[in-house]
Parts: sequence; structure tokens; C-alpha cells
Amino acid sequence: MRIPGFDYQRVPVADGVAIETAVGGSGSPIVLLHGFPQTHLMWRHVAPDLAGDHTVICPDLRGYGGSDKPADTGDSYAKRTMAADILALARAFGHERFALAGHDRGALVAIRAGLDHPGAITHLAALDVLPTLDMWEVLHGAGAAVAFHLYLMAQPPGLPERLIGAEPDAFFGHFLDAWAQGTEAIPAEVRAAYLRACRDAVPSIVADYRASATVDVEHDTADRNAGNRLRMPVTVLQQDWGAALGYDAAARWRSWAADLHHRTVSSGHFMAEEAPSEVIGALRELLTR
Repeated sequence: MRIPGFDYQRVPVADGVAIETAVGGSGSPIVLLHGFPQTHLMWRHVAPDLAGDHTVICPDLRGYGGSDKPADTGDSYAKRTMAADILALARAFGHERFALAGHDRGALVAIRAGLDHPGAITHLAALDVLPTLDMWEVLHGAGAAVAFHLYLMAQPPGLPERLIGAEPDAFFGHFLDAWAQGTEAIPAEVRAAYLRACRDAVPSIVADYRASATVDVEHDTADRNAGNRLRMPVTVLQQDWGAALGYDAAARWRSWAADLHHRTVSSGHFMAEEAPSEVIGALRELLTR
């Protein structure tokens, strides 16, 4: 499946890694990064609207969808590595500076890009995620059961891949069902595309999550200790998970971003598909700041 009206290219971004990318529109650039267990198709409602007056770049992250899935060497799926992919991708299209929005896993890549490359990222949006270090700090007790997959995929190589690979559709389909408010936002053909993409990417998806329990924590900790913060305007849209898990999401985000617009939304986790008008409005507002 493809986003209508967008052109598709495979763009080399690192040795042995090419990124499947949908590009449309013209004007100031914005890159949209997908989450789990999705591909760039999650932006199919948002991207065409933004393409009316922006160049919109929608890649599959390394390890996902149509992009290459290199073997994990320890930092192959660090968010620092994946953020470098996005910088190289934007530069391949002639953009040294660009806005960046991410959902879920893509938001973690966007945050790392903003911290590592503040001169390149003009605006940053994060949809339904906390920065990696904060995520691990707020998960505790029985409430952390909602994030069982984080702990499963954090385990050493071998067991997670075997368990998930034995029933990939059941595993990935669980999140598509549990995290959405209703089934209409993700039609059958899109769901099938997501499951097919995940089925072909179990080792790389696990490696992405394993990095968030290891090297990504190290990088976030170093930034927190050094007082590094996101310097660009930041918009965060989140569900109100803080009430259930006992933390103040906005306060967590304020420790990372001074110019912050944070609000909760009433949709499920897949807000770009469940509430695209709200997401479009938030992104357009961000781009005026």
C-alpha cells in the first residue's frame, strides 16, 4: 500500500542501509516518523494535508517496513543511529534543516535527533510517548503490565525473537487491537499491511526495543546529567496515562523542553489514524512557532 499522490524512493543513508521513503508536496520540509507496530502508512491522512504547503517526507525507519534491516551489532538500532539515518535522508533531498514529528518509536528517534542535532531540527513533535529514560522511571508495579512488551524485548537475543516469531500476527495484532479505540481507524487492508511488515521484521523490531533498555538509556542519562535539552519549539500530544501510572507527563516533558506545548488527547494510541484532524492542527500550529 502507498500514500496516494506521493512518490516512493529507496534512499541510501548508511553503509548497507537504504530507507524506503514516500515524498510529496513542496515548501518547507517536515519529516514524519512512524511508530510500532506500523509503517509510514500511519501518516496516510496527515501527510497529504501537510503536503499542500510543505515538502513531506515519510520514511520507514530502519528495521521496519520496506527499509533495510541490518543485523544488530550493539548500536545498530540505537536511536542515535536511527536519528543519523533521518539526517542523512533529509540531506539526500537537499534539506539541512527541517521539522520533525514522530509517533511512538518514531518519536524516540525524533527526540534523539533533536538532542544530537539541534541545528538541523527546526520544530519537533512527539505523539504519545515519554523520553526513554523517563519511560523506564515511571513504569512500576502492576501498572507496568501494560508495557510487558518492553520487558520482553529487552531480554538478551534469542528468546524474544523465538517467542514472537512463533506467533507474530497474534503478538503484533494484540497491540493494534488493545491500543486503538475501535477498529475503524485501521481498516483491514492497512492492518494486513502492518502485520505483513512486522512478520518480516521480528529480529530488527526486537533489536530496536532492546536498544531502548540499554544504549538509549545511556545516551539519555548522559544528556540529563549534562543538562542538555531540546532547543526548538516542541509539541507533545499524549493520552492521559499519567493518571494511571502516577506521574505528571507535562512536568516530565518540561525537564527536556523549554518551549513546550503539551496536551492530552481523547483518542487511542494511534492518534494520527484515529484523530488526524487534531494531529494536523497541532502540527500546523507547531510550524508557526
